[in-house]
Amino acid sequence: MFKRISALVLAGLTAMSVAACGSGGSTTAGTSGGGDSTITMGFSQVGAESGWRTANTKSVQDAAKNAGIELKFSDAQQKQENQIKAIRSYIQQKVDVIAFSPVVESGWDTVLKEAQNAKIPVILTDRAVDSKDTSLYKTFLGSDFVEEGRKAGKWLVEEYKDSKDPVNIVELQGTTGSAPANDRKAGFQEIIQADPKFKIIASQTGDFTRAKGKEVMEAFLKSNPDIDVLYAHNDDMGLGAIEAIEGAGKVPGKDIKIITVDAVKDGMQALADGKINFIVECSPLLGPQLMDLAKKVVKGEQVPARVVTEETTFTQEQAKEVLSSRQY
Repeated sequence: MFKRISALVLAGLTAMSVAACGSGGSTTAGTSGGGDSTITMGFSQVGAESGWRTANTKSVQDAAKNAGIELKFSDAQQKQENQIKAIRSYIQQKVDVIAFSPVVESGWDTVLKEAQNAKIPVILTDRAVDSKDTSLYKTFLGSDFVEEGRKAGKWLVEEYKDSKDPVNIVELQGTTGSAPANDRKAGFQEIIQADPKFKIIASQTGDFTRAKGKEVMEAFLKSNPDIDVLYAHNDDMGLGAIEAIEGAGKVPGKDIKIITVDAVKDGMQALADGKINFIVECSPLLGPQLMDLAKKVVKGEQVPARVVTEETTFTQEQAKEVLSSRQY
């Protein structure tokens, strides 16, 4: 991951829009605020698999620059081994703080113990780890993914409250083993399992990508002719699925109702257009909060063990009202 890129390329990466921006490889980028007391943060990102992730990266990069924090950035390309290598590199470089969004929940104890032994505080962003030793990190900043799943389930239950017919659901899961995939599935099932008419007839990972979402939805449509609802763990998979649904001669939002999570601009546009029926928000704009937490932990100040971001949900009419002002 440790190839240097020019300041010009970095500026281009930072300025790209959510729709256009992405990173095919790992990079190291610094944005120094100057002065001997500048904090250096090593940040390992999951990848550039979705519009949400691109917006999250931009938020972190911009916030680091505004806060005067030197940022060493790496793209793990959705591979845990790349993140572990990046974290070990940051330890060797003796950064002041390490932050990362874990690709998956398990398998972090060894490298986090190495950071702890080096007296480098760690902040989890967006995704959690399942370690029983919570002393290995200072805080976890991100959404409540289980609650996001519950919100999706509650809308579905309300939407079909007057129906007694079976409701056949297909589910596009996020990356296997990741916190949002595990938790969004669990929260959704918690709500719908109370009513036997709701049946998940197919569930498969789409890796949070638009291309895989389309591919898996095409397979769902071939093997399951009677699909009533699609629950996609993010907007990008839902948008890919819309292409598959239209390709099969069906009308997304009508023939198959669609629920997604994120509320990125492309998803919100599809919601406003009636192709998606309901979106649960998951904000990627964690950068400012992350930099504030980083400054505090470097100073040795106490911070909450869990910092939950505030988020909402959107119907079609609500999407139309806020679409023009969306930042991502």
